[in-house]
Amino acid sequence: MRTNIDFSPLQRSSIGFDRIFNLLENSNRNVDNWPPYNIIKLGEDAYRIMIVVAGFAADELAITHEANALVVNGAKSESEEIQYLHRGVALRPFVRRFELADHVLVEGAKLENGLLVIDLKKQVPEEMKPRRIAIETDTTNPASQQIEGDRAA
Repeated sequence: MRTNIDFSPLQRSSIGFDRIFNLLENSNRNVDNWPPYNIIKLGEDAYRIMIVVAGFAADELAITHEANALVVNGAKSESEEIQYLHRGVALRPFVRRFELADHVLVEGAKLENGLLVIDLKKQVPEEMKPRRIAIETDTTNPASQQIEGDRAA
């Protein structure tokens, strides 16, 4: 079941959220459930992605951190010498994309027990963090605060 939501009322009153609207509109497209994965929140700004990649070696996997996206590729080299009587382990090539928020960095990745574990951390630069703005007032010249029409009276 696919539902189309009209985001135009929100787009009229928001600036700079084009990427979010595009993500929401495209969220139901190309839904592939293989390989299975978990996304875990480890702390306030720490995350972990665990992807089941049983049968893949480290040199058969590639992780790429693009602009606001993490792409995991897996490609198993096929040996023509092997004759399968039953093939129950899915070793087909895959591409898994994860959309990342701004300032999310990949800290590292490891392959253990058939799981590809990718650690992520959100690091907001100091200049992007909220800061308080001082409001200046001019109390030295009270005449500058009067309305022009009152000065003539």
